[in-house]
Amino acid sequence: MKIGYARVSTEEQNLSLQKDALRRAGCQKLHTDRGVSGSEFSRPGLDDALARLGPGDTLVVWRLDRLGRSLSKLIDLISYLGRNGIGFISLTESIDTTSAGGVLMFHMMAALSEFERRLISERTRAGMLAARERGRSVGRRPLLTSAQRTQAAALLETRPLGEVARHFNVHPRTLRRAVGPLAPALPAPETDCL
Repeated sequence: MKIGYARVSTEEQNLSLQKDALRRAGCQKLHTDRGVSGSEFSRPGLDDALARLGPGDTLVVWRLDRLGRSLSKLIDLISYLGRNGIGFISLTESIDTTSAGGVLMFHMMAALSEFERRLISERTRAGMLAARERGRSVGRRPLLTSAQRTQAAALLETRPLGEVARHFNVHPRTLRRAVGPLAPALPAPETDCL
């Protein structure tokens, strides 16, 4: 059975174009989401469509971006469908995983997605290295200044960790990491020996 899925991002947009195309493609059931972003992959209409699909069925969308915006999540979803014996068709892009050509197209998309992820990772690492070489700090700014860390270490000598963390408005683990060697040693846990 072909099950169609349509989505629009705002309440004002119309689903008619997508619904008509899905019906022409032979979809017996249609599931929709209205006013839901494509960045979200948990949507009532999509969840219903996925729950209804079984081996031998096919999920049909008008255009790939109606299913979602993240290429890596799209690939994960389509791979999941394939592992469960469910086909996938995107009408506008002519992707049909029930055919050899559609599977090839899908694998090309997956390879391009992996290539893009690696390029981004390489550029990020190169940028961080260049910043370090210029003497710039990389990463998140510390939550506590040097003076605050010294003050916290002094307070920890007389007050409990949780109280000092609340004073600086940070989590106790954050305080423990920030103070590090300045912190007084924690007492060893007591054990009962018989």
